[in-house]
Amino acid sequence: MNHRNGFNPLSRTTAHRRAMSRNMVTSLFRYERITTTKSKALEVRKSAEKLITRAKVDSVHNRREVAKFIQDEKILNKLFTEIGPRMKERNGGYTRVLKLGFRQGDAADVVILELVDYKLDTEAKETKEEKKPAKKAAKAKTEASGEAKAKKAPAKKAAAKKEEPKAE
Repeated sequence: MNHRNGFNPLSRTTAHRRAMSRNMVTSLFRYERITTTKSKALEVRKSAEKLITRAKVDSVHNRREVAKFIQDEKILNKLFTEIGPRMKERNGGYTRVLKLGFRQGDAADVVILELVDYKLDTEAKETKEEKKPAKKAAKAKTEASGEAKAKKAPAKKAAAKKEEPKAE
């Protein structure tokens, strides 16, 4: 029976579970999107949402309370300067869990845990697509010059072969 059990121990010791939770929350705030198992995501989500709620009001007390959980100073600053103000109008539900399927090795449910206002980098993909034709054009130029060099090279080799018998 699972009556009144407030959390999932994830088959780990307390120290391991606490360290894993801190690392995953820090990664969530750093990348704003992480891939993990469903049970871990549901546990990390609880602490992440509480920290975001604290970060909505930037005070010394809130910073110190959150700093107990997040050790990385840059991520702590990002939480209070970027993520907290973005979530100012929301009353909760700062994260979402998207199902990906099952992991091949152990058939664990794999999900994406992300912040609600996360946007994919579509601009980065567009710039990569723009760069590819430029690379193809440059490659075509080098291949054309390589063919011209290849045509010159046999003539030099033939001349070198003719000179070799004379050297004996």
